[in-house]
Amino acid sequence: MRCAAAFALALTLVAALPALPDEASPPVRVVATFSILGDLVHNVGGDRVAVAPLVGPNGDAHVYSPSPADAKTLAAARLTVVNGLGFEGWIDRLVQVSATGAPVIVASAGVTPRRVGAATSGPVGIDPHAWQSVGNVKIYVANIREALVGVDPAGRAVYAANATSYLERLDRLDDEVRRAIASIPPARRKVITTHNAFGYFGADYGVEFIAQQGLSTEAEAAAKDVARIIRQIREEHIPAIFVENITDPRLLKSIAAETGARIGGTLYSDALTGPNGSAPTYIELMRHNVDEIVAALK
Repeated sequence: MRCAAAFALALTLVAALPALPDEASPPVRVVATFSILGDLVHNVGGDRVAVAPLVGPNGDAHVYSPSPADAKTLAAARLTVVNGLGFEGWIDRLVQVSATGAPVIVASAGVTPRRVGAATSGPVGIDPHAWQSVGNVKIYVANIREALVGVDPAGRAVYAANATSYLERLDRLDDEVRRAIASIPPARRKVITTHNAFGYFGADYGVEFIAQQGLSTEAEAAAKDVARIIRQIREEHIPAIFVENITDPRLLKSIAAETGARIGGTLYSDALTGPNGSAPTYIELMRHNVDEIVAALK
C-alpha cells in the first residue's frame, strides 16, 4: 500500500510540473521582422522556439529590401511576428511572395498609437516606434505569448511562466528609467537625434526629442529643418546631440560643430547590437540609452 501511495504521489507531482520541450520535436520556428522583436520572442519562447530575425543587429528595417531567402524563411516558419503601425512597409509583399500558411501576428496590437502632426518634420502619420516605451513592450509580450500558445498549445505553461518572469523584469526596468530621468533637471531634458524614433520614450518619461529627419530614416532632412534645429539649439540651449547606430551621423556632427552642442554618444533606436555590443538585448538597449542621456544632460 505504501509503495502504491508513493507511486501515485510521484505521478501527481510529475503532472504538476511545467511542460518541457519534447526532445524528439524540433523547436517552433518563429520569424521576427527585426532584432528587437526577435529578442522579445526569445524571452517569451525560451528553448521551445527558434527565432529568425529578418533584419539583424544594427540593421535598418525602414530601408530593408527582402531577399528570396527571406521568403523561404517565412514559408518554413510556424509563426511570423511583425511590429505593425506601418513600420515594415515591405512585409505584406514578402508574406504574399512566401505563400506562408502560418499566422502573422502584430505585436503592437493594443498599443495606443502616437500620431505625428504637421508641426513635426517629416510626413504626417503614425509613429511605429512603440517599443521605446517599456509599457508598450509589455503589451508586445502579452501578444507574443498568446500567439505562441496558439501555434504550440503544449507549451502554454512554459510561455506563461517565461512571459511572467520577463514582465517582472520590464517592471523593474520601467522604474529604473523613471528614476534616472527624474534626476535630470526638467529644463535640460531636451536632446537632438537623427530621426524621430523616440517619441514614445519622450511622452512616457518626460524628455523632448528633436529630430533632423521624420519617422523613417528614408526621409532626408530639409535645409529649413536643419536651420530650425540650429536655431532651436541656440535659443533653448539644448545641451546634447545623439547619433544612432542605424543612421549616418555626419549631418548631426556638423550641427554640433556649428552650435557648440556636445555629441552625447550613440542611442539605439530601431536595432540591437551584436552580442558583444552595448545593446544586445532590449533591456540592455534601454539601459544604455538612459545612461547616455543622463550622462549628457545632468
